[in-house]
Amino acid sequence: MYVGRSLDELEGVAPEDWSDKELAFFHHGMSQLTAYLNEQGNAKHNLIIKEIEERGGLHQEATWTQGTEVHFD
Repeated sequence: MYVGRSLDELEGVAPEDWSDKELAFFHHGMSQLTAYLNEQGNAKHNLIIKEIEERGGLHQEATWTQGTEVHFD
């Protein structure tokens, strides 16, 4: 289960200031709803994708308790 800021809370925050988990969570959700998003939703999703690409993807260093994939739940 995602525990973090809602999209309403992130509305005034630039995607550069979002955490990797926030980017991963909202990218995943919007990807599944692409056919139903309006222009504003598509624009927001494109900003999220651009930020993920600028960060070089969503990766984290592997440890004994977690892998390299960012899990938002």
